[in-house]
Amino acid sequence: MNSLRRSFGPILSLVIVVLVGVWVIGMIVGPQLIMVEQSLWNKEIGGDAAMNSTRIDRLYNEVDTLGFDISDAEALAESPKRTEKIATITAEIDAKKSTIKELEAVEIKPEKIYSFKNYTLMGASHFFIFVKTIGAAVAVTIIAFIVCYPIAFTVAKVATPGKAALIMLFLIIPYSINELLRVFAWLMILDNNGVANLLLGFMGFDPISFLGSGAGVFIAMIYAYILFMVFPIYNTVETLDSSQIEAARDMGAPTWQIHRKIVIPHAKPGIAVGCIMTFMLSAGSFAVPNIMTRGIAEPWFTQLIYNKFFESSNWNVGSAYAFTLVIACIVFIFMMMRFFGVGIKDIAK
Repeated sequence: MNSLRRSFGPILSLVIVVLVGVWVIGMIVGPQLIMVEQSLWNKEIGGDAAMNSTRIDRLYNEVDTLGFDISDAEALAESPKRTEKIATITAEIDAKKSTIKELEAVEIKPEKIYSFKNYTLMGASHFFIFVKTIGAAVAVTIIAFIVCYPIAFTVAKVATPGKAALIMLFLIIPYSINELLRVFAWLMILDNNGVANLLLGFMGFDPISFLGSGAGVFIAMIYAYILFMVFPIYNTVETLDSSQIEAARDMGAPTWQIHRKIVIPHAKPGIAVGCIMTFMLSAGSFAVPNIMTRGIAEPWFTQLIYNKFFESSNWNVGSAYAFTLVIACIVFIFMMMRFFGVGIKDIAK
């Protein structure tokens, strides 16, 4: 705080602290606490209260239907029969609204019952999808590292400045296009009648169901999040003194040993950041699996969360599912930090 005050002055420092506090509490901590609280309770309505609530909902639907009948009657030509019909429907609507008021006056509002019940409602099939999603996100992270590490090392230490700039340009330009458009492009490439199967057919191979098998999700995710793996690794490898690599080569060390003993240990913070970001984006992705599976492959866990919130309207169970995924991501972060032997300060650098 003292260094912040010395750098920006007391007034600007206070503004920065307040803005950071609002951001942390309002955008990070607050929503998570609300989600946790939502996941720990449910409302159980039974007996007459449940029947009463159902009857109220039915009456509301009937009032809406009668409203359409009035619109139809008003469209008729002016006549005593038209006026009588509108009056009859209006009287029926008023009677139903009166009944609704009477029922709502005695309606028993259910109380919140706090428990871990929402966390125990995940059946075997949903738990399998959760485990599959976490495993698939780990696989995407590993494949992305295998693909991105050579690229990052080449750009940082092997390529000339001109070639390095060209490689980075080819990596960055596609990201100027909206993510959904990039995913839809892969959908067209990997579709049963897409470019990939067309090329396989020319080579004499049978078509492959990339979308049905879920392989399309892996390919699209690796492409969608490749920069989040490349840049952290590049940033750390670029700070490595090239003389260490040259000295190892002069002493006869093979290439694989140079990477194992010199480059990778130095790049551990960048690798950890890349793995964490790629895993979290993959595990929490909704657009990519939703587009690439098209309902013909097993859903991603995020799709189940979406269904709980917006299709089943069960926000309590949806919050429990979402927080379970958050916990899995937090556990993965600490596992990566422990595996690579890095701390928060190393990652922040």
